[in-house]
Amino acid sequence: MFSRLFAPRVTAHAHCDLPCGVYDPAQARIEAESVKATQEKYQANEDAGFRTRAIIIKEQRAEAVKHHLSVLWSDYFKAPHFEKYPELHDLFNRALKAASATKASNDPATGQALLDLIAEIDKIFWETKKA
Repeated sequence: MFSRLFAPRVTAHAHCDLPCGVYDPAQARIEAESVKATQEKYQANEDAGFRTRAIIIKEQRAEAVKHHLSVLWSDYFKAPHFEKYPELHDLFNRALKAASATKASNDPATGQALLDLIAEIDKIFWETKKA
């Protein structure tokens, strides 16, 4: 009797965690811009304390990039996207590895490489939003 009383009356189906429109590669890009800017500030400053803080901030931001990319990859993009853009899995893999590389380096070139990969993801993302 309780199971019938508390049984759901309506079944809802969704293809993502929240209504469409909440995903955007801009989140990863903003964090990646912070990574690169922190790498540049690190290079421009010789103070050991400043450099230590810069490394901590850079690594936190790089981890945030990885989080945003992973969510986009696993929650937004679906099988039809991967069929239409077969390079997408590899692109995300390379971007995640590039984010890891920024954690291991204070060279702004690694930050720029990450931004370039995010720009490629962004281009595909917006193409899928038009469809």
